[in-house]
Amino acid sequence: MMRLADVIACGDPAGEREGPAVAAAAEIAAVSMKLRPDSEPLALWLADAVLAHRLKWPAPVPLLASQLRRVALRAAPKHDDSVWLTSCALAYARAAACAADLYADLARRATKLAAVAPQLRGKDADQMVAILLMEDAQAAASGKTASDRSSRRLFERLVELGAARELTGRSSFRLYGL
Repeated sequence: MMRLADVIACGDPAGEREGPAVAAAAEIAAVSMKLRPDSEPLALWLADAVLAHRLKWPAPVPLLASQLRRVALRAAPKHDDSVWLTSCALAYARAAACAADLYADLARRATKLAAVAPQLRGKDADQMVAILLMEDAQAAASGKTASDRSSRRLFERLVELGAARELTGRSSFRLYGL
């Protein structure tokens, strides 16, 4: 059985070849699954890493694993390259559509948050709004000048105004985000 380090080394040449980025990503995933059939997550991660490298993104984004159909994944090393390439291209297209939808939703929520920000009266309201715009989630904890209770009231107000959501669904510890 081939070592995982050897499979990762196969990704280097795939990232440097000419041709479409999706084809390079599909190729490294297929090679990886042929060399190590027990390591599908690594193959999908390598595909996303090669795609990010080819498109000159600052970091890989996990796209393929969430959108690749199970049937296509199981058939990848067994069928010809055109079927696998088509499956990967469709999966990346679905992932791009999902990312665009997510962006539109987050942009709408960020605009709403920016619109209600002037209505907030908490001591750390500006800081908490900035954190919500930059981070995925924020706990309702004490800020630099505000108490825990004041921060909780601020986030509850944001939820009332529809500018933030409570993400955990728990009463004892809550995280808020867009």
